[in-house]
Amino acid sequence: MASIFNALHIGYSGLNAAQIGIDTTGHNIANAETEGYTRQRVVTSEAPPISITPGSRGNGTKITEIVRVFDSFVNDRYSAAAQNKEYSDTLKKNLEELSTYFPDIDNVGIKEDLKNYFDLWQSLASNPSNTAVKIALAQQTQTLTQHISQTQAQIGALQRSTDDQILVNVEEVNRIGGQIADLNKAINVAESDGVSNANDLRDQREVLSMSLGKLIGAKVFSGSLESNMPVDSNIATKNGTYTIQVGGFNIVDGSYFHPIGVDAKSNAGQFNDIYYERQDGVRFPFADKITGGKIGALIELRGSLIGNDGKFNDGFLQESINTFDVFAKGLIEVTNNLYAQTATKTMQSNALSFSDNQALLSTDENFKAGTFDLVAYDINGNEVARRSVTINASSVIDNAGVTNLLGDGITKNSIAEQLKAQKDDTGDNNALNDIDDMITATFAKPSNVFSLSMNGTYAASGFTFSIEDHGTNFAGVTGVNRFLDGNNAKNIELSAPLKKDPSAIHAYKAPAAGDNQTALDMVQLQFGRFDFKDRYNKTTSDSMYGYFDQMVTSIGTKTNAVIASNDSITSQFNAIKQEHDSISKVSIDEEMANLIRYQTSYGAAAKVITTIDQMMTTLLGLKQ
Repeated sequence: MASIFNALHIGYSGLNAAQIGIDTTGHNIANAETEGYTRQRVVTSEAPPISITPGSRGNGTKITEIVRVFDSFVNDRYSAAAQNKEYSDTLKKNLEELSTYFPDIDNVGIKEDLKNYFDLWQSLASNPSNTAVKIALAQQTQTLTQHISQTQAQIGALQRSTDDQILVNVEEVNRIGGQIADLNKAINVAESDGVSNANDLRDQREVLSMSLGKLIGAKVFSGSLESNMPVDSNIATKNGTYTIQVGGFNIVDGSYFHPIGVDAKSNAGQFNDIYYERQDGVRFPFADKITGGKIGALIELRGSLIGNDGKFNDGFLQESINTFDVFAKGLIEVTNNLYAQTATKTMQSNALSFSDNQALLSTDENFKAGTFDLVAYDINGNEVARRSVTINASSVIDNAGVTNLLGDGITKNSIAEQLKAQKDDTGDNNALNDIDDMITATFAKPSNVFSLSMNGTYAASGFTFSIEDHGTNFAGVTGVNRFLDGNNAKNIELSAPLKKDPSAIHAYKAPAAGDNQTALDMVQLQFGRFDFKDRYNKTTSDSMYGYFDQMVTSIGTKTNAVIASNDSITSQFNAIKQEHDSISKVSIDEEMANLIRYQTSYGAAAKVITTIDQMMTTLLGLKQ
């Protein structure tokens, strides 16, 4: 049966509801600038009534729950947009840095260095014996090659930087993932009574999940979706098991966390290889599964699949490094292949990457089927002998291990034996003054160096020899008489003897006074088309400038595309963030209005209690 004390309880329930409303509003205001905080609302309902005749009598109010104004649909879009923006921002930042390595405008850059290099060959052609021009050419060659090497080193350093960033960010992913698993456990405990809402813990989890998604493109899977339309039409919250996946692998499964592993010791390049390890200890390659967030962008730039040589088989930076190596190697080979026509007394190749009995066309080197001529000159620069050497599908550099002999006893398709064969190269029927008499060919092991040298008597008499190529690229690949050392962008440089003595640079083809044929041919290299062969044996035919422009254009096009895409993604992100904030972020104006409302409610409830107090005083006074 209702009593005056029940009326006192009704007033108290109103005070309590207003007090909790004021506390919640104050909590919202205090966290208005807290990142990831979601505004909260107090949900009240009437207390169970007292059943009396002739009907039920009200029993005040009660707090049913305190809920977050949170829309999972909007939050999912916001999270996806944040991941895309982080991915795009990371690509943009690194590609803009990469683009600065190729400042080929305003007469600055490798292309301008290349132009100056060919201009000095033109100057040498005009003054073939001028030592000052030779020194200038040597200096410009070093400027060009150093610029190529420095640019390659910058790209390599950027790739290493992305690799270091991947390691740091994977460690951050593991830290955040562990925290989310702990929060899942704490939320389950806090909400185990089926009534309480762990609002602040859920906010912390959303902040961490957002950070995790921005780092690695993670996807969140939760239980059933629950709405609370009577309280707020924006409330749609997922409850139940909380799982986070990356590339189809669970890294957070409720209160359990599976860390991502990093191994930098199992590959020749010492790059940070990412793997996922199951509970039974089986490891799976994981880098290629990460396609979103900051780490996804870094992997797209650096590469995900590491080859046996310690280099990546993919990745834009690796592709840029490979292309730059191909450009440098192409410049080295075409230059050396042509410079080999400059007469000399000795020639010695680089240390070759293949054996003496390996078919030349089966190697990874840029050999071509065809012929080249070995030409001998006397002291006055007159041609005295010439021998053609053939390279075909079965050609080897020496005769080791080759048993298929021609009828004359010469090993089939051996370069060395073709030069040793007794032939009448001079056409004078004298068997003692031919190429095989003048020049000795040797292949040294284990250094894998192929050498050609003028024999003593002829060398003492001033005889020299050269190689004229007819499409084989033999001298370019082997570097037997080279102008440039190296075989890639990292080690390209002017050959050591010419660096030491630039006056040894020769413009001539035949050692005759005034001959400038090699210098003239060098100038023409800038206009010719050549085959550039990459590490996958793909060949691209282009000019020297054309191939360089193609490489720079690829970088510029990629960068511009990412910048344009980033503008669009940023606009989309800002729009979705504004929608998200309009739902979940604290509005000071709204909270101040709520504060006034709760303050008024509190005052009214206090007035009820005061009135009841007066009633009780009057009632007690009747007894006196």
